[in-house]
Amino acid sequence: MEKITEKVLLEKGSPKTGKLEQIETLNLSKMGLQLQDLPVKLLSRLRSLERWDLSGNRLQDFHKSLELPALRFLDLSDNQMEDVTTLESLVGLEELKMDDNLYITVSDNYKLMVLLPNLRIYNGKDVSTTANHLRYVYSDNLRTRIIAVWEKSFSLPDPITAEKLVALETSFVSTARQQVKFGPSSVSDFTKWKVEIMAKEYLRSLTDPDSKEESADAKENEGISTPVKRKQTESESNTSIRLTPRKKLRSDLPASPLQESPRKSSLRIKTLTETAATVRMSPRKTSQPPSTPSRGRPRAERSCKEDGAQTKQRQEGGKKQQKTSQLQRDDDMIHAIKSLKNTQQPVQLKPLHVLQCHSKQDKPEDFSTQLWACAFQPLPDSSGGGGSRLVATCGGDSVCVIDCETGMVMKKYKVSGEEFFSLSWSTVLMSRGGKASAQHCSILAAGGKRGLVKLIHPRNNVAYGEFRASRKSLSVLRFNHQQGNFLFTGSYDNKIVLWDIGGVDSQYNFKVVQLLMLEVSANPLHICLPPTSPSTHLLTACEDGLHCYNTQLGTNSNTKRSEEMEITFPIYKKEDKDHDYHTIDGLSFLNDDIVASKNYMHGSIYLWSWSRTKAQRPDKKTRTVCAVVLAELQWADTEIPYLALNTCPGRAYVVCGDNKGRLWTYHITNLQINNFQTGKAIQPTEVLEWPTPMRDGLSQLEGPSINNVAMDPELHYLAALSDKNMVIVWKRDESS
Repeated sequence: MEKITEKVLLEKGSPKTGKLEQIETLNLSKMGLQLQDLPVKLLSRLRSLERWDLSGNRLQDFHKSLELPALRFLDLSDNQMEDVTTLESLVGLEELKMDDNLYITVSDNYKLMVLLPNLRIYNGKDVSTTANHLRYVYSDNLRTRIIAVWEKSFSLPDPITAEKLVALETSFVSTARQQVKFGPSSVSDFTKWKVEIMAKEYLRSLTDPDSKEESADAKENEGISTPVKRKQTESESNTSIRLTPRKKLRSDLPASPLQESPRKSSLRIKTLTETAATVRMSPRKTSQPPSTPSRGRPRAERSCKEDGAQTKQRQEGGKKQQKTSQLQRDDDMIHAIKSLKNTQQPVQLKPLHVLQCHSKQDKPEDFSTQLWACAFQPLPDSSGGGGSRLVATCGGDSVCVIDCETGMVMKKYKVSGEEFFSLSWSTVLMSRGGKASAQHCSILAAGGKRGLVKLIHPRNNVAYGEFRASRKSLSVLRFNHQQGNFLFTGSYDNKIVLWDIGGVDSQYNFKVVQLLMLEVSANPLHICLPPTSPSTHLLTACEDGLHCYNTQLGTNSNTKRSEEMEITFPIYKKEDKDHDYHTIDGLSFLNDDIVASKNYMHGSIYLWSWSRTKAQRPDKKTRTVCAVVLAELQWADTEIPYLALNTCPGRAYVVCGDNKGRLWTYHITNLQINNFQTGKAIQPTEVLEWPTPMRDGLSQLEGPSINNVAMDPELHYLAALSDKNMVIVWKRDESS
């Protein structure tokens, strides 16, 4: 056996480097190693280690104190492992091999799935479904039984002393281990182990209310009824369409029978040549984005009255406090701006391509199909570049993946009878069978009118699956960016559901489990997950306001939850019978704390602080908190709903289209501090005019409504979607 030294690690690691901190892959297989041969202090320097092969050694357990934050793959096959709980510090593991360890039992396998929260591939198989069932559903059942044991036979001592608590814990844990029976006898060791941990945590929660119990899981969804997406008005033709009055019509989508399973169609592009010219009127649909807001008036009136009463009280007793709050707001905004990248200059964008790739039956004269959602493919952590030039778009019966540089439609996925409203990118693990390690693959989820989520692997041209998320239309899909197999879907039955879609194997087999359901008071239009805590909170922009939910699995045994609080805005105080500002039709995080949101009919975009808003105590009766507004951005004066904004955190940009084909861009670091202090709305950095595309034989097109925009992380490209079946790609002018 060779002693493990820094020299040995550098020789057996890759890439070849002179620093342990830069090693990403390490092969220490078949060296006869035992636990004492692994120096913790030395190995702890492997901060970038992602893959570690320890197969063919004599390890019986592992160092509990060894933390390797980047480790994703570990091979411990052909060892003598007995105590798998010693692996609990390797919380980032996604793939683990434990073949040919004679002492490993089924209970040990279950322990690993619970201890390692990101474990997806175990011994070459996708165990996502089993793992999440154990982490949530199984644990939830155990917790119910543990609480029943406590309530039947135990109570806290009076007075509480350390000695009494120790004796109580010993007795309670012992009784729970004996009485709590659940699951097959083959995993009784796992059940007793888990019960002991949960019983101790439950007792701790009773004596220390601030401590949180370990996770109880959400129940599996047996009858697939899940989140639904947003609805859309049907297209109409109208030749007199200049500045249409506010749309109060909202026609629900007709129930559509299920069509045949998804199929890809051959891709075709229709690129329009761009020329700058005067705008001419052309026939234009009067129908606007999905369902114009028509919320129930009683809620709006109630909110207005409550806000008014609270405002009056504050005015009577707190004018000094208002001045202090204003100063604090200014300080907040100054601090927030400094936290962004102040060294960057505003970018110059020029129109590059206009594509008509979602046409019905590929007809070039189709200017009625509305396009709804777009998103750039996220770059894999290990990628050096290139992926962020691919943008996915959806509208009508198709989903397209477009190369923004060339203007080529690389992939096209078409489903007859479907109308796609939303899509979202993610990265999941694909197992390849045998002893081959799993690979990360980029997938796309899309959904719409029929309530089905389609799962697509664009690189391999495979639409590999679908599942029913709702009996009604799906309005929004959003993956958890930290846990790529967790997908939120929002639907027109006023529900948001969290799904675990797991990974896929080499034959594209997959399993879907419902983990959580949120009851929403109105149609969800946008879903945002806080960048730093995507697994604990969810913000949803709805037709009746902005709502916040606790989505942390395991802290609440209830798999159906109501909102934690509603976030209100100053514009609500100006509501009357003709103006209802509660519909939030734009929502996106600008950085870890600053949120950009847009209230329909307001004509401004709010920038507000998530952390300071969340820190407030909600009103006991209404469960509302007022957003801590940092600034307002001046936007178009229009009454057209559902023109969604988006942000580019990497470049500190907010962009929102309007109803005339223009893009309003805001480079936040370019704003002057005195503008915040005067309370005036911030002017846009630049308004990009409609490029007025033309094609032979057709008249010029007047600027359409821009339903959505997306930017790659460094704002090399911007894609905008219109309600006239056009994808407009803008490119950054590198010479500017």
